[in-house]
Amino acid sequence: MPSDLTVRRRVRLACFTVGLIICGLVAGDALAQQRPPYRERPDSYSRDDNRTRTKRDFQAGEFDYYVLALSWSPTYCADVGDRRDDPQCRPRGRPYAFVLHGLWPQFERGWPQNCSTPDRGFVPAPVAERMLDIMPSKRLVFHEYRKHGTCSGLGVDDYFGLARRLHDKVKIPPRFVGLTDERTMVSPGDLIGDFLAANPALKPDMIAVECGGPGNRLKEVRICFDKGGEFRPCSAGTQQRRLCQADRMYVPPVRAGAERAPDQRRPPAQRDMLPGPRDERRL
Repeated sequence: MPSDLTVRRRVRLACFTVGLIICGLVAGDALAQQRPPYRERPDSYSRDDNRTRTKRDFQAGEFDYYVLALSWSPTYCADVGDRRDDPQCRPRGRPYAFVLHGLWPQFERGWPQNCSTPDRGFVPAPVAERMLDIMPSKRLVFHEYRKHGTCSGLGVDDYFGLARRLHDKVKIPPRFVGLTDERTMVSPGDLIGDFLAANPALKPDMIAVECGGPGNRLKEVRICFDKGGEFRPCSAGTQQRRLCQADRMYVPPVRAGAERAPDQRRPPAQRDMLPGPRDERRL
């Protein structure tokens, strides 16, 4: 029979092990809210040099307008390959096309980021889960609020509520809702023209297209809104020539054969292909 000393040692060891497990679970959730899911835009692309600024220089709610970023998911997934187990890129996951990358407060020159807020940039899990139909990763949701949403001055619930309303206000051109053609090539001007045709209130100076990588692939569409949620002209930092100088872009197809996860709130014709993230902002 083990001695009392041996029993006490075993009990202490068991308690220590349980404590490590609990700490690991808590730390894992905290890290999920801290790790950036995508590479950030280089600060050198801002004429208003953010590299010399600190968190104290940015005040929540002090900015000029919003940029709504819609990323083309197939390009993002082709870029990351097997390097990251990203929910939107799983072989038998939902076949994402355009997804909401983020809603970014913007200055006429430069942008605020990582503003101080009472919630310290924390996103409750239920809020993140509500966004997963248009933002395909909790890590993306956490990251976007911490870096960009905190500067909106709206608080976490209202920020994501506005992000959804502006996302839903933009109608995706029909040919990009369920794109499966592997040979699709378009010019930035043609893509912008498609968005203008689908959204009559949108004007050419209110939208820009980003491309890059092998074959000048379509990366992102960015649309500018005023603080009231109406389309507005973008500033010089969002001008088309800075984001894509190619005459033609390759548009990778949405994955074929993926398990379909219908979104019951959308019309049947649009449920299979949802409107794709990439955090490499160049404004």
